[in-house]
Amino acid sequence: MAIVETERIISEGEVGEMVAALLRRFPPAQTKPVEFLRAQFEAGLAWVHFSVGNGGLGASPKHQKIVNEAIVAADGPSSYARNPIGYGMCAPTIAQWGTSEQISKYLRPLFTGEEIWCQLFSEPGSGSDFAGLSSKGVRDGDEWIVNGQKVWTTLAHVSKYGLLVVRTDPQVVKHAGLTAVVVDMHAPGVEVRPLRQMTGEAEFNEVYFTDVRIPVKETLGQPGDGWRVSLTTLMNERVAIGGAIPRKASGPIREALKLWESLPVDERNSSVRDELVQLWIKAEVLRLTNIRAGQNRRIGTPGPEGSIGKVASAELNKDTYEFCLSLLGASGMLYGNYEMVRPETAMNFDSIPKAFLRSRANSIEGGTTEVMKNILGERVLGLPGDVRVDRDKPWHEVPRN
Repeated sequence: MAIVETERIISEGEVGEMVAALLRRFPPAQTKPVEFLRAQFEAGLAWVHFSVGNGGLGASPKHQKIVNEAIVAADGPSSYARNPIGYGMCAPTIAQWGTSEQISKYLRPLFTGEEIWCQLFSEPGSGSDFAGLSSKGVRDGDEWIVNGQKVWTTLAHVSKYGLLVVRTDPQVVKHAGLTAVVVDMHAPGVEVRPLRQMTGEAEFNEVYFTDVRIPVKETLGQPGDGWRVSLTTLMNERVAIGGAIPRKASGPIREALKLWESLPVDERNSSVRDELVQLWIKAEVLRLTNIRAGQNRRIGTPGPEGSIGKVASAELNKDTYEFCLSLLGASGMLYGNYEMVRPETAMNFDSIPKAFLRSRANSIEGGTTEVMKNILGERVLGLPGDVRVDRDKPWHEVPRN
């Protein structure tokens, strides 16, 4: 496995010197993005908490902030921007659960964006109840034969590989009968169909599997480990979505500030200003909270702190873009070209109306706000768990629609 149990003692200064050397040797302005990202991976600065030789240094995860900030300041390329699902969610899962062969095969081209990844979890009948999924995998010698349907799969249409969870044992309780595998998205029997969103784009997809054959050697962990593997993915997803540490007054709140500054002086009334200040305070509190969570993070699967950032960022993004839209007045109703496109990157916020519409998904994707509150209530506050009437029943006995 790529992630080790103990951190190497590497100082922030040492990491800073390493990223400075990378930038000197491969100036972003004179280096192709793929070449720069390859060099970053080889230097151990892709995920600093991964092990040496696998894109990391075995250092504390908090040191990644130093790397990212230096590369952004130098206008360097971002692996997350090129391959968000792969970088933030699939790679940590491969590092934690993959074989040495899988780690060696997948991490480098994933980081460089040469191979895009998607995450195949949600289904029409099991969204928030992820463990209730019904897509099945049947063992046939050295292969799994997979049949089923997944939905809301971001960037599946441009992905080379996907992280797929299927049910391989319906006779046990729902959490115990799952298995995670890596699937070739171009394998026979895999069909990707676009789902047009209210933004006009189709960054989401539904994916159908019909007698898809997947080598058993592409299993992550062991058969039946799918729930634990998926928790690694989901916890990292919540950190990726809500745990970012942006620069002060950047992101959505920066858009709000720019719109406020563009207003004529006679339109800057005190009530609107107060609303803007409240949003700014919330954005700063979230940024500081994520810094604290990042400093406390250790090597391994993130804990429930990712749910804190996820809840707060989802609601703040929606409120901020709604405020921005109100500042635009009637012009906020103008959207421009509404032709359906299938983008090659996710979350393209190229206008305020589009960002407003897309932000509606923030409180659903990566776990709904309601689910995040349950996690925080049970795992952080120690409140009694929600009622779960099917916890001890074999999956095949649980009623489904």
